[in-house]
Amino acid sequence: MEEIIKASLPKSLTYFEYRKLVTDLLLEGKSTGPIQTDDLLHYSKLNETRMNRLEKTIVISPENTERINLLRRKYIWLVISEGWCGDAAQLLPIMHKMEVLSDNIDFKIVLRDENPALMDKFLTNGGRSIPKLIVLDKETLEVLADWGPRPKEAFDLIKNYKEKHGVIDEKIKTELQMWYLHDKGLSTQNELIELMRLLEIQE
Repeated sequence: MEEIIKASLPKSLTYFEYRKLVTDLLLEGKSTGPIQTDDLLHYSKLNETRMNRLEKTIVISPENTERINLLRRKYIWLVISEGWCGDAAQLLPIMHKMEVLSDNIDFKIVLRDENPALMDKFLTNGGRSIPKLIVLDKETLEVLADWGPRPKEAFDLIKNYKEKHGVIDEKIKTELQMWYLHDKGLSTQNELIELMRLLEIQE
């Protein structure tokens, strides 16, 4: 695992480098990743709009701001993502706003399809679901925890729909985006803060 992490980190991007990459590719009519389809390009365009909006509207709650400032250890938040991923578009702006509040979090993003060995260490029910947050000790690069691909309530929404209907279709994708809209990022904040709290008390 350590070798895979070490191989992936040099290819990682800051949040703003990731945003620029996605934007530049869109100007060329492309999405991230080796597979280019009209659907992936369409989703990437939607996500660009979503992320622009979320960067302006997402607010980290006062309680979570206070709690994130209590972190003592230094961490890397390494997130596996792609520009066409709807969940990533909803969650990365929240993670970015959280890391800005803490000197102890270094936020990095790697592309899923450029890092298959890393992705395959963090599968969800056997699938390459993203985004996936990997929490590393900044000094040792030890994997301390992982989280994703979405908050529990949103995860259950998708899981229950798939069990009932057998597919993930546009109807549930729209429902999921509405869930994110009404949640305003609070579930993600709370789950990540609790994850970090547990890591701090395990020290």
